[in-house]
Amino acid sequence: MIKVLFFAGLREALGVGSESLALPVGVGTVGALRDSLAARGEPWSALATTKNLRAAVNQQMVGPDTPVKAGDEVAFFPPVTGG
Repeated sequence: MIKVLFFAGLREALGVGSESLALPVGVGTVGALRDSLAARGEPWSALATTKNLRAAVNQQMVGPDTPVKAGDEVAFFPPVTGG
């Protein structure tokens, strides 16, 4: 199992802030996980279309080639601005 967190506008678009799921077969990186979730269709395709989508594994900023394994916490968040 992994825990996936969604933040900011992405959380609003998906209507969910987190999800626990079994790591899909063949998914071994952050990028592959993103693609797998986006393949669910609307509204999940927002994961594929959000520009500059950032990710973290176990609270460390990572790139799409970072390995993901059972027990990890993966967070996705779009760029945000403050004011």
